[in-house]
Amino acid sequence: MDILSLYQDYSIDFLTEGHRHCREGWVNTPCPFCTSEAGHEGYHMGYNLDSDFFVCYRCGWHSISSTLSELLHLSERETYKVIKQYGLLIPKTTKNPIVNIRAKAHKLPSNSGPLLSNHRSYLEKRGFDPDKIIREWQILGTGPYSKLDNFDYKHRIIIPFIWNDQQVSFDSRDITNKHMAKYMACPKDRELISHKSILYGKQEKWKDTGILVEGPTDVWRFGTISFAVSGIKYTPIQVRVISNTFSRVAVCFDDEPQAIIQANKIVAELKFRGVDAFRVDIKGDPGGMKQEDADYLVKQLM
Repeated sequence: MDILSLYQDYSIDFLTEGHRHCREGWVNTPCPFCTSEAGHEGYHMGYNLDSDFFVCYRCGWHSISSTLSELLHLSERETYKVIKQYGLLIPKTTKNPIVNIRAKAHKLPSNSGPLLSNHRSYLEKRGFDPDKIIREWQILGTGPYSKLDNFDYKHRIIIPFIWNDQQVSFDSRDITNKHMAKYMACPKDRELISHKSILYGKQEKWKDTGILVEGPTDVWRFGTISFAVSGIKYTPIQVRVISNTFSRVAVCFDDEPQAIIQANKIVAELKFRGVDAFRVDIKGDPGGMKQEDADYLVKQLM
């Protein structure tokens, strides 16, 4: 988006250099959300010219629609009409706006291997066919001892993340339900690509319509039409990848209040980028649905 022209045309105060908050590749303006608070004066709100997102150095990330609505003093509907003139919906030339952050060689936790009886039992209790999940998603399991960089991955299902036909990261799911962290991802400096910069799913199977879910088990339930952002906290880069990949997206998060809030936020972000996005409500979480119910929902959405 041509943010500089927009700011100039609408007389919005901004800087690109000469201030301690200014960085190369960013355009800074006083944050419309926290500048009015005592001691929060300054050019804290930055717009990233490469990836098209806003973040305030004090109060954090804010959606494009809400930020520009505040800066322009218009409703979000009026804001959308204005900024279409400045190129927001022009697609990027790449679907992979990702920076390689690797510091160490990528590898899986020690003693990762074929699923054991306890892994299979865990999947069966959740209504999954272990052989099908192994075949389609190449999952592995760990036993009573498994380490990677001093992180403990014992008694977990290891879930590889494949992007552009290459394993770039992994997630893991505790099968005992006793560990405080149900999911533990690959250490950041072992990832070829950050798992929060990509989507989990069958990239080669995606079409115009997709179902956005939270995690891998939700994807296993809905199948290859679906993809996950690894939790309810998505990133601006993931929004960009989604909007460059899908034209229609059904967002199906858990029914917890915070998950619903996040689902509404990403629906708004995707709509703002020209995607036909909407929320689908279910009871519980998608991964816990009966398979026949999930199949019926997929059929309706298709």
